Amino acid sequence: MKALMKRNGTHFPNVPSFFDDFFTRDLFDWSFGNQSFGNTLPAVNVMETNDKYELEVAAPGMTKSDFNIELDNNVLVISSSREMSNDEKDKAGNYTRREFSYQSFKRSFNLPENMVQADKISAKYADGVLRVVIPKTEAAKVKPPKMIKIS
Repeated sequence: MKALMKRNGTHFPNVPSFFDDFFTRDLFDWSFGNQSFGNTLPAVNVMETNDKYELEVAAPGMTKSDFNIELDNNVLVISSSREMSNDEKDKAGNYTRREFSYQSFKRSFNLPENMVQADKISAKYADGVLRVVIPKTEAAKVKPPKMIKIS
């Protein structure tokens, strides 16, 4: 009677097949050691107060130079692209492992026409969060209720 054993399609059952490794690993796990990169869009919080709109873009592990922010015809575009590589060499300088990753995203936001002060938009990146502040014009601000005197 034969013993029950997993076969990998080769004549050498103790040697793993390249295809077994290729098809069984997580194709979306592009990690390099402790660093992980994905192709997902970052989460964005959009807040509105009486004076401004504020965007918070969750983008940990990036630097402020990784971002591009543009305003074109009332469309605010936040984008980023960066390339990372991980090279391992032996003592002779030959590559033993070489991997690279490319990460990019682009988010667009339609701003209300004639309601924001485009020349006063500001951005700051700290603690893994990009904050974009978009001040409103005076016309866009909600006015407090006016009391009307009854005569």
